[in-house]
Amino acid sequence: MNQQSLSSFIWSVADLLRGDYKQSEYGKVILPFTVLRRLDCVLESTKAAVLAEQAARKKQGLNAEPFLLRKAKRGFAPWPAQFSGG
Repeated sequence: MNQQSLSSFIWSVADLLRGDYKQSEYGKVILPFTVLRRLDCVLESTKAAVLAEQAARKKQGLNAEPFLLRKAKRGFAPWPAQFSGG
């Protein structure tokens, strides 16, 4: 499949998935899914270890978050709400 046919195929799928969305609203739908897919790909290598750690810490009744972050072997920025001043 060459670049042109791949591009045409992707846009045809986008048109099918679009449904009732206007073309100007694609970004509101596609961007979140793109970000989620990227996170899924980046974290795939540690997913099994993170899920096992989460189950173990839940069984112990501990806050699993710090352990999960360590198991994921990735740095994550704090949630934006933590930066709000009011």
